[in-house]
Amino acid sequence: MAGPLSANPEADILDAPPQMLGFQFDVVSPEFVSGRMRVTESCCQPFKVLHGGVSALIAESLASVGAYVACGFRRVAGIQLTINHLKAAVFGDEVIAEARPITAGKTIQVWEVQLWRVDPVSSKKGSLLASSRVSFVSNMPVPEHCKDAGESIRRHAKL
Repeated sequence: MAGPLSANPEADILDAPPQMLGFQFDVVSPEFVSGRMRVTESCCQPFKVLHGGVSALIAESLASVGAYVACGFRRVAGIQLTINHLKAAVFGDEVIAEARPITAGKTIQVWEVQLWRVDPVSSKKGSLLASSRVSFVSNMPVPEHCKDAGESIRRHAKL
């Protein structure tokens, strides 16, 4: 069961695993989800580059949150995740992630997620780091014991 919700939406937990690694959600809507993080030791592999599993975690997290909002806050379940790692982000880099639906049907949703390194000079998107596609079964009933699980996402969602 979800814990107490913060009066400050910035402090709410939308999806704990990526947020434990320092990921912050910026925008949550049925058409677009975005966020960012700094590459720290806790998300690096031994060669001090962003771990591919962390990129996959971010991709699934953003797509899951978006799919949940897009189907009216009903339960979704991931059925496939594919990711191509194109370039490395190194310790200290800032990474931006953006997710958009390819299709948001009644029973199946497919989302595309891209991760970019932030250009340190312009503070804009730089090199594309990874491109992912995540598929979901959607509009599943929410179990009674989990009815309040998505309250923090509801507060952040821009509908």
